[in-house]
Amino acid sequence: MIRSGSLLFRFHRLSSTAGVCALLAALSACSSGPPLFLSDGRPTVPVQCPAAGDHDSCIQQARARCAGTGYDTVDKSTSGDTYTLVFACRTK
Repeated sequence: MIRSGSLLFRFHRLSSTAGVCALLAALSACSSGPPLFLSDGRPTVPVQCPAAGDHDSCIQQARARCAGTGYDTVDKSTSGDTYTLVFACRTK
């Protein structure tokens, strides 16, 4: 006979282990991404837009964020239905 308390404890322990594994997987994925800062010290900024069609939404976000100074593309990627543009604003 299984007591409901011990079953609940095992389920909680299993879900905690799964949560830790998910956290570790997420953190390891971060290490392979684009740099947070370029070698010249400029910060990079990721923006996302739909992968289908043109990527004008991402370009508009980059232009608006850089307020007329222009930007340099650091990385572009598509994952599922999401396109990600990583850029750094140019200095004045």
